[in-house]
Amino acid sequence: MKKKFYIEAIFLITLGLLTSISLPPLNYFIINFLTLSLFYIFLVKKLSKNKNKKIFFVYGWLFGFGYFVSNLYWISISLTFDENFKLLIPLTIILIPGFLSLFYGLVSYLFVILKPKENISSFFFFSIIFAIIEFIRGSILTGFPWNLIAYSFSNQLEILNITSIIGTYSFNLFCISLFTSPSLIILMKKKKKFGVFIAFLIITISFYIFGSQNLKKFNEIEANKHGFKIRIISSNISIDRFYDDIDPIQGIEDLIKISSPPENEKVIFIWPEGILPGILQEELIQYKQIFSEAFNENHLIILGIDSRSRENQTLKYFNSFSVFDHELNLINSYNKVNLVPFGEFLPLEKILKKVGIKTITNYYQSYSKGEARDIMEINQKNFSLKILPLICYEIIYSGKVFRDDNFNYIINISEDGWFGNSVGPQQHFVHSIYRAIESGKYVLRSSNNGISAIVNPLGEIEKKVYLNQSDFIDFSESKKIKSTIFSQYGNKIFGLIILLYIFLIFSFNKFKDE
Repeated sequence: MKKKFYIEAIFLITLGLLTSISLPPLNYFIINFLTLSLFYIFLVKKLSKNKNKKIFFVYGWLFGFGYFVSNLYWISISLTFDENFKLLIPLTIILIPGFLSLFYGLVSYLFVILKPKENISSFFFFSIIFAIIEFIRGSILTGFPWNLIAYSFSNQLEILNITSIIGTYSFNLFCISLFTSPSLIILMKKKKKFGVFIAFLIITISFYIFGSQNLKKFNEIEANKHGFKIRIISSNISIDRFYDDIDPIQGIEDLIKISSPPENEKVIFIWPEGILPGILQEELIQYKQIFSEAFNENHLIILGIDSRSRENQTLKYFNSFSVFDHELNLINSYNKVNLVPFGEFLPLEKILKKVGIKTITNYYQSYSKGEARDIMEINQKNFSLKILPLICYEIIYSGKVFRDDNFNYIINISEDGWFGNSVGPQQHFVHSIYRAIESGKYVLRSSNNGISAIVNPLGEIEKKVYLNQSDFIDFSESKKIKSTIFSQYGNKIFGLIILLYIFLIFSFNKFKDE
């Protein structure tokens, strides 16, 4: 029995590993038709032979472990920059995928514990459980909605455009069903069971037609000039600056050089997140002369910089998105709401600090969470616009980045150097495409050691600076589309589609041949 279990474990882990190649940057989504179908068939067949329901939690965990260990290995790279964390690298490689795999174990366990029949309704039941658990994974604690099955379609913009209506979580539910549907051909004896598989293919084609029409209409819209430029800076400054005693003046001068400020043009410069470590928002004024020599009244600077405030007797630090004029007067600022555990805040900090564990990205203490993410208005002599500020990790939350879509652009600043030359920065960037389509807004992304780009409301990358390159791209004209359905209703639509699936489950249960 042990030998048989080991064979099953290798099989399930291998299925998870293979599923990973469907994700960015490879995007071989076709593999999911094999891996998810085999995973579902395995569960159904084992259910008819195995009375021990608890073992199914292990089956799901094994599949999840193979999946996450192969596509989230890059998280451990962030620990290589500090000697204090290097001992934790082996644990991180195992523990993080191991924890996330618990969600997949729960999928398998819930599927079998409710004793589904070997029929079409059980197929819909599996899809709905999988999708709901993935939604919980993206929401519970701080949430980690990374590498949903839906991200397999990152390169298929025509199909992906349906997320402007249904959102990423609903699309994820559809993808799970689509990729699992070939299993029905093997499991079901009657020919009409082919109909479900064919139906999902037809729906996919209809998504493609819908997206193609959207792209065609968008390309026919005339672009409007802004009257000013937004210059997105992409830098390749080493992450070592967080640990080495590097003169901040050199970093500022390097960024100014990349920015190439034009004297007589109205420009908003976007610099990446945390690009000037060791300098607080209130201390930046010390470098006023450098800025005033390079910039003038035609210019504004947006950058990520740490800030602090005192509340009662407590000193709080924030990861802030700040807007300055050329004389470094602070015009507006936003404090990051969604913080990265261990990267930006330390759970159980009082206990863990005693054993030498601290946050990765700063020397002070855990960052404090900002109160709210509000639309930022910039009303200056030469500029008038509304932006939605997102710092790094915040771009990954579908349906949770804004409550009001009355803004012009999403601006995302990031530091991707923590993940080296792995797939991490590329996976991180892909979220910008999904948020652009869902919101129907341009996403302007500035990253250090990552990918900087202008992504239009249909998800097309209009301009791009590739990974680990220093350059800038200008955004001087744009096209406007109507508010998307998803931007108005958010993940309520996911709830409606869940209800549709429940209706299908009850409907198929009434069929005599089931």
